[in-house]
Amino acid sequence: MNLAVLANVVVFAAVIAWLARRAKAGAKLSTNVLLAVVLGVVLGAAVQGIYGLGSATVTGTMTWVNVVGGGYVRLLQMVIAPLVLISILAAVTKLGNAKALGAISGGVIGLLLVTTAISASIGIGMTRLFGLRADGLVQGARELERGTALEAQVSEAARLNIPSLLQSFIPTNIFADLAGTRSTSVIGVVVFAVLLGLAVLSLRRDKPELGDRILHGIDTFQQLILRLVRIVIRLTPYGVLALMTRVVATSNVNDVINLGGFVVASYIGMGVILLVHAAILALTGLSPVRFYQKIWPVLTFAFTSRSSAAAIPLSVETQITRLGVSPAIANFAASFGATIGQNACAGLYPAMLAVMIAPSAGIDPTSLSFMASVVTVATLGSVGIAGVGGGATFAALVVLSTLNLPVALAGLLISVEPLIDMGRTAVNVSGSMTAGTVTSRLLGQSDLAVFAANDNGAIMVTPEETEAGKMPRPAVPAV
Repeated sequence: MNLAVLANVVVFAAVIAWLARRAKAGAKLSTNVLLAVVLGVVLGAAVQGIYGLGSATVTGTMTWVNVVGGGYVRLLQMVIAPLVLISILAAVTKLGNAKALGAISGGVIGLLLVTTAISASIGIGMTRLFGLRADGLVQGARELERGTALEAQVSEAARLNIPSLLQSFIPTNIFADLAGTRSTSVIGVVVFAVLLGLAVLSLRRDKPELGDRILHGIDTFQQLILRLVRIVIRLTPYGVLALMTRVVATSNVNDVINLGGFVVASYIGMGVILLVHAAILALTGLSPVRFYQKIWPVLTFAFTSRSSAAAIPLSVETQITRLGVSPAIANFAASFGATIGQNACAGLYPAMLAVMIAPSAGIDPTSLSFMASVVTVATLGSVGIAGVGGGATFAALVVLSTLNLPVALAGLLISVEPLIDMGRTAVNVSGSMTAGTVTSRLLGQSDLAVFAANDNGAIMVTPEETEAGKMPRPAVPAV
C-alpha cells in the first residue's frame, strides 16, 4: 500500500467513524444513509479527479473500500436464506389454512406481472420518444467482446420456457438452495418453507402437544434470526458509503455522455414506473408520499448494491415494521420480487433494447403486433430472472432471442450498464414492496396505524415493539 492509498483509506475510515458517532448520538438511520450517499459521491469524485480514472491509486483504494462495501453485501446475502426460511415457515403456521396462502401468493405474483407488463410498455414508449436506435451506437473493442459473449449465452436463454421454470422452482436439494447455487434458489427455499409449514400444521392437528413444542421452537428461532438481521442492517450507512464511493470512482463520464440519450431515457422511464407504483398505492387508499419516505433507505441500498436479492432482509423488515404489512405477505413479496416480475430489469430494459434493435433486423418497431409481442414475451420471461447484477442481461437475451433479434447489439451498452443497473434495481425493489403493501391492504391484513405513524426513521424496531406474525386488521378506512 503506497502513501496515497493509505491517505485515502484513512480519510474513508474517518468518514465511517463520523457516521458511527452520529448513530451513537441518536441520528436517524435514514438520515445517515442519505448522508452516506452524498459523502460517497464526494469521495468517489475526489479520488477519480485527483488520481485519474483507472489509475493504480484508485484501484488500490477501491480494493480497501470494497472490504466494507462487499463485506456488507455479503452479510446481507448471508442472512437471506435463513430469514426467508424461518419467516415463511412462521407465517404459514400462523395463517393456518392453504386458502389464505393461495390468495397471498396470487395477489403478489399477479401485481408483479401486471406492473412488469406496464413497465415493458413504458420502455417501448421511451425508446420511441427519444428516437433511440442501436445502429447509431459506436462499437469499440469492449462492445464487440461483450456482443460475442452474449451470443454465446443465447443457447441458455433459448432453453428457458414456462414449464421448465415452474419445475425449477421445486427444490431437489434444499441445502443447495440454502447455499444459493441456482438463480431460483430463493423461490426453492420459499416452496420448501411452505411445505414444511403445512407439515407442521398437519402434525399439530394429529399431535397437538408435539405441534405446540415445534411452534415454540419456530418462534424462538425466528426471534434469533430477526435479531441477527437487525445487527447487520445497522451497518447500512457504512456499506452504502463504500458502495457509492466505488461506483463514482470507477465510472467513466465520457461513456455516460456518449450514451447519454439511452441513460436519460432509461431513468425517465424508471421515474414513470415509480409513478405507476404511486398510482396503484393511491388507488388502494395509501399515501405514496409516506410510502416512499419509509422505503427510502431500502431503495438507497438497492441502488448502490445493484442486488434485489441482497435487499430482501431490508425489504421484509421495512414492510413489516414501517409499512404495516403482514409478515407472511412481506416475506412472499420480497422473495418472489427478487426473481419474478422485476419491473425495470425484466420489463423496461428488454423492451427498450428490442425496439432499438428491431430496425437493424428489418422489423418495424411501430407495428402493434411487434409491440404486443415485446410486452408479452417480456412479462412471461420475467419469471425466474435472478435478483443480482446481470439479471437484466439475461432477461434481454430471453426477449431478443425469442423475437429473433440480434443479441450482439445489446453489448453496445456495456459501458453504462452499471450506472443504469443501479436505478433498475431500486425500481425492482420498489415494485416488490408495492406488491406486498397493496396485497396486504386488499386482503385486509395491513396495520394502517403503523403505516401512518411518524416513526423515527429507523428501518428496525425491537421485537418487543412489533411481534412478527401478529398484525391486526385495519382500524381506519384509509391513510
